[in-house]
Amino acid sequence: MIKITAFRWVPPFAQGLVRDLRVRWVLEELGLPYETRLIGLEDRDSPAYRCQQPFGQVPLYEEQEESGETLTLFESGAIVMVLAERSEILLPAEPAARAKAIQWMFAALNSIEPHVVNLALASSFYANEEWAKLRTPSLRELVEKKLDALGSRIGDREWLEGSFTAGDLLMVTVLRILRDTDLLDTHATLKAYRARGEARPAFQRALKAQMEPFPHHAPTGL
Repeated sequence: MIKITAFRWVPPFAQGLVRDLRVRWVLEELGLPYETRLIGLEDRDSPAYRCQQPFGQVPLYEEQEESGETLTLFESGAIVMVLAERSEILLPAEPAARAKAIQWMFAALNSIEPHVVNLALASSFYANEEWAKLRTPSLRELVEKKLDALGSRIGDREWLEGSFTAGDLLMVTVLRILRDTDLLDTHATLKAYRARGEARPAFQRALKAQMEPFPHHAPTGL
């Protein structure tokens, strides 16, 4: 049985964006059942959890193997890749197509996400800090350049490389980080691309599963 560890509650700005969503989405696309272990934000630094997830993050992936051993993995990108490799649904069998899908997985996490996250942090968490006020314009400019390049590459394609792959799955989750900004308003191609990903039934099931516990565990007064 597969078990993923996720937070029982996160602040509203993070709801629907926590990275266990990526793993849930893959499992839904592949039709693999899973259980969820919910933890609190305060549990991230417990010695027991740090033994499994050295950075105190989510998701944590656990799977009981036929040998009786338990496969334990952290890092959402790695988990997505390990799961996607089990089926041609998210990683094509043909070597070149498979390589291109993997290429886009790394592009999402290395070429796009760090810049998007840096901008999100500077313009929200640290918006009142002087350094953030000075840095935000250049961070936004860099993200714009990345989005221009990505939009040009997608063009009139439905997905990055023909059919929907794990590369698209990760790229869509990265673009969702921009949901509370106007950055995609001038990138109609990317806005439509993100919307296609979010419209997939497997994504909708994954999002619903992540969101379901939050109202029940919200701190008093929220």
